[in-house]
Amino acid sequence: MTKATTGGPAGAATGGAAADERVARRDPLRRLLVRPELGALIGAVALFAFFSVTADAFLRAPSFSTVLYASSTFGIMAVGVSLLMIGGEFDLSAGVMVTSSALVTALVSYQLTLNVWAGVAISLAVTLALGVLNGLLFVWTRLPSFIVTLATFLMLAGANLGVTKAVTGNVASDSIRDMDGFASAKDVFASEVTIGGVAVNVTVFWWIGFTAVATWILLRTRAGNWIFAVGGNAPAARAVGVPVARTKVALFAGVAFCAWFSGMHLLFAFATVQSGEGVGNEFFYIICAVIGGCLLTGGYGSAIGAAIGAFIFGMVNKGIVYADWNPDWFRFFLGAALLAATVVNHLVRRRAER
Repeated sequence: MTKATTGGPAGAATGGAAADERVARRDPLRRLLVRPELGALIGAVALFAFFSVTADAFLRAPSFSTVLYASSTFGIMAVGVSLLMIGGEFDLSAGVMVTSSALVTALVSYQLTLNVWAGVAISLAVTLALGVLNGLLFVWTRLPSFIVTLATFLMLAGANLGVTKAVTGNVASDSIRDMDGFASAKDVFASEVTIGGVAVNVTVFWWIGFTAVATWILLRTRAGNWIFAVGGNAPAARAVGVPVARTKVALFAGVAFCAWFSGMHLLFAFATVQSGEGVGNEFFYIICAVIGGCLLTGGYGSAIGAAIGAFIFGMVNKGIVYADWNPDWFRFFLGAALLAATVVNHLVRRRAER
């Protein structure tokens, strides 16, 4: 083989042959333009600039800390949901599962007078079992994940209310604020860290950590390759030895783990939880992931994009309030952001395919 076929600059110059596209270096700008989170990043920058001009309080440190907190509470769940969507599936039970995990901890700890950390551990086991059950039902029945998790959503929503009323006689759990282990658990799941005189909720740092771990899994591990493969073409992935069923079940379990963590924050932030909370939040998680570049058809997206989508959600949610607008417009702005991001993501996807 001569130098002309190696793809090196010298070989191309001396032999007049085109560089081998398999080893040629790609333009950094071109690599950026095909990233799935590009549309979300553009939208986030535009919204940040918009609210910086229209809402005087938006850029104040305490106000922006609140924006980050609102983003993190949805961002942690959006990360898990984005991986599942890249794998080609949905989980409509994610919202009520957050409430279920909090209720399990509260009810078990209070009724059995346990240290709340025991309740936390039991809740983790129960919530992960629910996620695995979702995955196994999907694999065994071969029904669409939309149907399987819709059924789980309805059962959990009913169980949350029915069990809570049967045990406590009320629609909310009893307060666990004075129980052993509450203070240390609050430090982990719902405390605040003071930075430069501004209180930042610990969920913001957990959100960044969840995003970093999910991104590492997607881009640096074999499991990440499996996730993209099963979402893009499950039969083809199975044909080359990818454990499709195991990967799908693990993704549902990942959503359940994020739901457990979010439920622990919900409980230890308020010491009690309403049994009807969480209904409808699953759509916000999906919206964050779609705004962040995840395709509804699977096989494409990123955890970073989902995090940016959650940041957009937080900015819209709080920016409208800081601008003294009617909060009824929140869903309108969120829908507009979803539509704009979807169109941009579609164009980016078409460019990536070319």
